Amino acid sequence: MSQRETLAQSVVRQSLENTTRRNFLNQCVSGMSAGMGGLYLASQMAGSAQAGFQPQHAATDPLSPLSPPQPAKVKRVIYLHMVGAPSQLELFDYKPDLNALDGKECPQSFLEGKRFAFINGTPRMLGHQYQFSQHGDCGAWVSEMMPHTAECVDQLCFIKTMQTDQFNHGPAQLLCHTGATVMGSPSIGSWVTWGLGTENSDLPGFIVLLSGGRLPRVGKALWSSGFLPSVYQGVQCRSQGDPVLNVTNPPGVSRSRRRQQLDTLDTLNRESYEQYGDPETLTRIAQYEMAFRMQVAAPDVMDIRKESAETLAAYGAEPGKESFANNCLLARRLVEQDVRFVQLFDWGWDTHGSSKGESLNHGFRDKCKQTDQPVAALLKDLRQRGLLEDTLVIWGGEFGRTPMRENRGGGTMAYMGRDHSPDAFTIWMAGAGVKPGFTYGETDPVGYTATTNPVQLRDLHATLLHLLGFDYQQLTYPFKGLDQKLTGVKPTRLVKDILLDS
Repeated sequence: MSQRETLAQSVVRQSLENTTRRNFLNQCVSGMSAGMGGLYLASQMAGSAQAGFQPQHAATDPLSPLSPPQPAKVKRVIYLHMVGAPSQLELFDYKPDLNALDGKECPQSFLEGKRFAFINGTPRMLGHQYQFSQHGDCGAWVSEMMPHTAECVDQLCFIKTMQTDQFNHGPAQLLCHTGATVMGSPSIGSWVTWGLGTENSDLPGFIVLLSGGRLPRVGKALWSSGFLPSVYQGVQCRSQGDPVLNVTNPPGVSRSRRRQQLDTLDTLNRESYEQYGDPETLTRIAQYEMAFRMQVAAPDVMDIRKESAETLAAYGAEPGKESFANNCLLARRLVEQDVRFVQLFDWGWDTHGSSKGESLNHGFRDKCKQTDQPVAALLKDLRQRGLLEDTLVIWGGEFGRTPMRENRGGGTMAYMGRDHSPDAFTIWMAGAGVKPGFTYGETDPVGYTATTNPVQLRDLHATLLHLLGFDYQQLTYPFKGLDQKLTGVKPTRLVKDILLDS
């Protein structure tokens, strides 16, 4: 038997030894691949299994801080997701030829073999709805809708050719944040906190902040820990009221009484772990203890009233309200306290034209106004405090927008909006490890498809893991007989040209 086969069988055996009867039966119920058929498949595939990197957290602390296996440029991540997919053609991807085609019939070659949400028949082309101009030493084109962000272009690394294979919001958002199109896989933040833990034991390693008035389409699945232990899931916090629901003790329960209750629960849980060996029991202990410490730490770090009037004005933040501006300021306060991964979701960017005003003329303008100033303030604040040197900021949506307008109802209704387009969209990054004032990839003359250097979402995930000190092929977790990865099984590459050390 080869060394690889021996190692693979050892991994399978260890996975089974750490599985309780309850967990085993739950997995069997979830599908054939998790039952006896999955075990048989795992044994047949053992010869092709590869050893992966397995973080070794302290036995009593699944969030203990760890060093990555490779040199890292990034210690912390702030991910700003504009839920609904902002139009790259109204923000960062300037195409003069598109204006010349405004109002003309869309070429059939743009439609053949494509799937759309709200295009029927033959739509007409739609030129840029806002003016563009060049900014910074790098000469990046930015629309008039992002004047504050335009001041920061020399710190931004644009990728103009992001691609996805999903054109509906829910699956596209899942693919963007979990690497899979169905629920049940860990989010990026969960992978990162599993691999690195947290350097602040009083706060979660992965925190989620929401704005825009509602959850993303697939809700909390976007910050789920999936098949990883649940201690690595994102903790949703609020910028109004208690930062975490139920973090405050109920009336009549003092902090000392709560400590006594937790000590009793700790004793019972440790007896359970010694008897059954369920790793989720350790998660439960860690979460109870984290919640107790958060009762003091979370209200303090989430209180933006402690910021100066000048800082509040720079962000456009208003204490006591839930807003994207408040969340950007909170993101800075959280990474300043060594929170590993901060995820912001801002809902409302699905700007299809409609009678409700969510078109490129109304709703889109409002979203730009709500987010442009806070994002620029966040970048400037991080840079001024020296945090941008080891923090990576990512901005983007889940897919792009078409260069032709929608024509719902077979062309009988003309909406001033753009349909979903998975073939090209723009994201930007700023901070540790990426080239500032740099643009990667180019789209065709109307911004519809990538003509050079297309980047898949799994390529972005691989590059992010690399910046954090991981080999994306080696950061794996055994589940259902396979070594699962954030990047999945399709061909993946590092986007080396955007890296400072390339």
